[in-house]
Amino acid sequence: MKKDQSFNNIYSHGFVRVAVCIPEVKVADPEFNSEQTLDLAKQAADANAAICLFPELGISAYSCGDLFHQDALLDACLTALRKIVKRSTSIPSLLLIGAPLKIEGALYNCAITVHQGKILGVVPKTFLPNYREFYEKRQFCSGRDCLLKEINLLGKKVPFGADIIYNAVDVEHLRIHTEICEDLWTPIPPSTYAALAGATVLTNLSASNITVDKARYRRDLCARQSGACISAYLYAAAGPGESTTDLAWDGHGLIFENDELLVESGRFTPKADLLCADIDLERLAQDRMRLTSFHDSVTAYKDAVSTIRRVDFTLNPPKADLPLIRKANRYPFVPSKPDDLDVRCYETYNIQIHGLAKRLKATGFTKLVIGVSGGLDSTHALIVAAKTMDRLELPRSNILAYTMPAYATSKKTKDNAHILMESLGVTSREIDITPSCDQMLKDIQHPYAEGEEQFDVSFENVQAGERTSHLFRLAGQNHALVLGTGDLSEIGLGWMTYGVGDHMSHYNVNSSVPKTLIQHLIRWIASKDEFSTATRDVLTDIVNTEISPELVPGKEESNEPAQKTEDKVGPYELQDFNLYWITRFGVRPSKVAFLAYHAWHDKDKGDWPNTVPVENRKEYTLDEIKHWLEIFCYRFFKISQFKRSALPDGPKVGSGGSLSPRGDWRAPSDAEAKVWLADIENIPSKL
Repeated sequence: MKKDQSFNNIYSHGFVRVAVCIPEVKVADPEFNSEQTLDLAKQAADANAAICLFPELGISAYSCGDLFHQDALLDACLTALRKIVKRSTSIPSLLLIGAPLKIEGALYNCAITVHQGKILGVVPKTFLPNYREFYEKRQFCSGRDCLLKEINLLGKKVPFGADIIYNAVDVEHLRIHTEICEDLWTPIPPSTYAALAGATVLTNLSASNITVDKARYRRDLCARQSGACISAYLYAAAGPGESTTDLAWDGHGLIFENDELLVESGRFTPKADLLCADIDLERLAQDRMRLTSFHDSVTAYKDAVSTIRRVDFTLNPPKADLPLIRKANRYPFVPSKPDDLDVRCYETYNIQIHGLAKRLKATGFTKLVIGVSGGLDSTHALIVAAKTMDRLELPRSNILAYTMPAYATSKKTKDNAHILMESLGVTSREIDITPSCDQMLKDIQHPYAEGEEQFDVSFENVQAGERTSHLFRLAGQNHALVLGTGDLSEIGLGWMTYGVGDHMSHYNVNSSVPKTLIQHLIRWIASKDEFSTATRDVLTDIVNTEISPELVPGKEESNEPAQKTEDKVGPYELQDFNLYWITRFGVRPSKVAFLAYHAWHDKDKGDWPNTVPVENRKEYTLDEIKHWLEIFCYRFFKISQFKRSALPDGPKVGSGGSLSPRGDWRAPSDAEAKVWLADIENIPSKL
């Protein structure tokens, strides 16, 4: 977090606000068009946009045809440009404007960058379409053929060429490149080399008439380029007012960030349109830093990359409050859109089944041993095991499922475990581990064995250890594999008994599935017709049960568990949010808190996955977010890595990552948490 800016300011956390502007135009009327451009630029500036992108040839209109060869029109475009430059002194935003420019006897289709009364540079269009409805080579020359690196424009020398990056010296990672329409349609767009040279915000001034299904193709192009270049991609197409003599125009505006669509215009709007989004520059920089292939590409294309020039400018972003306007998904592991959630659940479920099936086939084992508590994780693992047996054409009776009650097991969870096992048709049995726990506590001379109610960590771990010990002995006896159930959230928080405890198994299908996703998976499975009505009913009951390790006895007259896991380690929905942003993107805790506050402080705003019941929707204050983030950082960085260094095998499920020491996360077990905890001190308790 930057010290000289407000905590509640996007620039304190590596964001930049950008705008795509779709003005109304009149063909061959630069005076009208310049006024429309300035009006939208002022609106974007009022919205605190740092960059304002306009369509291709917006000063003249794109559809002028042979009118581009008329000196009167070209002169009027220069006059309009001069007005925009002069009046831009009161506009703090960087303006990217399209106009035709006659240079050394040739005409170029140009993107002109203007900032506070100064032209920073001019980028000519490189690739001119000359097929079907396009005949740009009739009017324009390609910038590729121009030997000039500077031109005289409005009495000033300015950089000229497609090899320019505009570098904001006071906003880290903000480097902008412009290209024009057809440039993106080519196998290697100019923006590719610009991205390899450091550009993070790629922009496209486009006209692009609309035909059936072309909008989808534009989206695909922008998504692909933003993803391949690990960048933002802004796209502005010509809109209302262009000539419809032979073509139509939809005013398509798009803003992507690394393959993710942030915002899209309505299209076919009769008036001007403006769309804004906040780009996460730090996220882009983090991804580029990790991806070795990106940097290998820099050296592979070093001849082209080395020719890219940088033009510096100072943005002077606001320092006062500037809240985030982009959506921050409350459940980053769980899509909020029903169709996306359906795909996520389907793929997660089948990755788990496929991984377990391969492990069984590779080892020659045909049986599984699993402990079933009636809680979320073991429930989902048992469902995966059942479908795996179906997939391998083995009987579900080959799953040896055991529920092992002890001192604090509730009637509800035990009953649910039995109902679930019976409804799935697995081989089930109950083993009361209380006697073996009594013996262990007696052997280690624990005060509980002498009648004291001392429910400490040793008391809890004896129960977890006895359960796992039984499972491994049962597996050896039955020539079976022990199926692990612990999830990614518990692994991240170190909420598991190490060694001979719930930490260990032969294979763990849940190892990279966070708790929030498991909840949604169970609801999703319950909504399908893959299992019996009895199974679906008990799944619904299980997912609505309070999460508890059930290791400490409660009051006999109370139906509430004595332990509530989330009272100890924090709400899983918050801790999964923290886990995602810190491990996936390596961002500072202060930024995680900023994003979490934006996502969670108002339950009535933003999208919720349809699998979250209304009564379960919560909100959190900044002070609560800060508190649980501190718990997370201490547990994750300071005290639990040694458990992750010895995890059993399990399949990686999502791009959010896993914590396998053989995969996404390799860290020392004896590191300090000081730098993360110190950053948390910068977070205010309220706004």
